[in-house]
Amino acid sequence: MVARSPKRMLVGGLGDCIATWYEARSVAEAGERGRNFFGGMPSATSLALARLSRDALLADGAAAVAALEARSVTPALERVVEANTLLSGLGFESSGVCVAHACHNGLCVSPACSANHTHGERVAFGLCAQLALEGKTDDLEVVHRFCHSVGLPITLKGVSIDAGDDDLVRRVAERTVKPGETSHNEPFAVDAVMVADAIRAADRMGVRFEEARA
Repeated sequence: MVARSPKRMLVGGLGDCIATWYEARSVAEAGERGRNFFGGMPSATSLALARLSRDALLADGAAAVAALEARSVTPALERVVEANTLLSGLGFESSGVCVAHACHNGLCVSPACSANHTHGERVAFGLCAQLALEGKTDDLEVVHRFCHSVGLPITLKGVSIDAGDDDLVRRVAERTVKPGETSHNEPFAVDAVMVADAIRAADRMGVRFEEARA
């Protein structure tokens, strides 16, 4: 079934899954601040599963997409389906999420972004913003390469948002840090100004990455 499904659906799952480990790690680093979906702290098992899901995607994501394009079932596709569903599902629920998914919710204030992009596409850019916010540029380079290899957005343009629309970026950032949002699972206090700056920085780094490969 998956091998014969629309490619965009699998790729969207990759965008959601690639964030699992990076968000789980941040929630764990937050200590008492970080909570999973059951109100507890991440377990060692959930963190291991979250990391395993990331490793599977980096190893097999591009090959899985190629298999789907060929409507073929391959070991790479099978491993990625397991990562997208089982590993990521257990990893995110029991570890928790933070800015990547909160930014997804923020991006949904844009009608164009909400209507034209999948959950995973929005999460992929949200992850770029999270890593920019955390100052983890080495991880951001890894995520850029992965997203480029499978066709996920890494710029605001890629999620139908005008980078020059300061008011919209501000509203996205404000929604991202709404009280009760998962953005507050970070190891440090997060506010709208910080998120807006991270979104702009992530967009700029994504543009530079794409220009270097044009």
